[in-house]
Amino acid sequence: MKPYSYRLPLIGRRAGILLLLITCFSCAPESSKTFDMDKVAAEGENGYVTGELIYPLDNRPTPQCHASTVEETSSGLVAAWFGGTHERNPDVGIWVSRKEGGNGWSQPVEVANGVQSDTLRHPCWNPVLFQPDSGPLMLFYKVGPSPREWWGMLITSEDEGKTWSEPRKLGEGPLGPLIGPVKNKPVQLADGALLCPSSTETEVDGEDFWKVHFERSPDLGASWEVIGPINDGVEFDAIQPSILTYKGGKMQVLCRTRQNVIAQSWSADGGITWSKMEATSLPNPNSGTDAVTLQDGRQLLVYNHTIRGKKFPAGRAMLNVALSTDGENWEPLMTLEREEGEFSYPAVIQSADGMVHITYTYQRRSIKYVCIAPRKMGG
Repeated sequence: MKPYSYRLPLIGRRAGILLLLITCFSCAPESSKTFDMDKVAAEGENGYVTGELIYPLDNRPTPQCHASTVEETSSGLVAAWFGGTHERNPDVGIWVSRKEGGNGWSQPVEVANGVQSDTLRHPCWNPVLFQPDSGPLMLFYKVGPSPREWWGMLITSEDEGKTWSEPRKLGEGPLGPLIGPVKNKPVQLADGALLCPSSTETEVDGEDFWKVHFERSPDLGASWEVIGPINDGVEFDAIQPSILTYKGGKMQVLCRTRQNVIAQSWSADGGITWSKMEATSLPNPNSGTDAVTLQDGRQLLVYNHTIRGKKFPAGRAMLNVALSTDGENWEPLMTLEREEGEFSYPAVIQSADGMVHITYTYQRRSIKYVCIAPRKMGG
């Protein structure tokens, strides 16, 4: 049988996924039946603390922006994203803004670009900020004409995002150029190694294959080993995983797919081996998600609770937050955005004080920042 392409009719093994999706929409979790998904979160309600654009729509540093990331430092928050004329344009670079103390977000500054020579420049893609237990703040990003041809880059900051090192290429691996974390943050393991959730998008004989793998570095990016891919790109076209952690070294990844569902896989040995990829009960309109393991052991997911289609809300027109205690049963508890346009590609962390910080694409014109008190959600 030819590998599935999302341009073809849904047949065979895909019918089971579609049936599951229909079931998901018609049978919401019992405890979420009182949640009104149509109601957009407001300050002071259900744990929503504040929301603001990192920069105003009428004073944009670039015409478009996308794919933000956020991290905590000892002096505050740092956010990054890619921005330029439009996605894939050679002028797209990596931009950074900081929020320190009670101050607002600083004026965005371009900190990396894809210049290769006086006559060649490639676009930049998908920055990922990460602060390891020790060492400088890390900023991973990609450079290349497309996701099929890009490669991973790394810069670091010794002063919490104010200045940055010279960029360096991550190198080559068994799957081609090393990418590092493809969209969402790594986790730092007990031995200090970084486990980066990654993925590839390739074409073979005219068919697209999306596959998830991991890139592990024992020395903060100096050397790497590759784990996977963990799926064949046939049953699920999956990319951009987020890693969730559990007691005893158990892990879970949640992945974007082209099958209208969020897919998952589990590891019982600290990320060395992974289970067969399966559908979750949550929809996905072929858009990036992010998730974080909270300090109290719950799992928090930011995602578009929609599928692709013409009837509103669909696609990236609604952005939501869900919680779970076990990674299997998810309870949608908040709608961050719900209107025509694009609200997508969230990034989420929990800071040391317990607050949850989210950034996401706001109509491709700005990056929005939201702060949530997770202990107050659902109450």
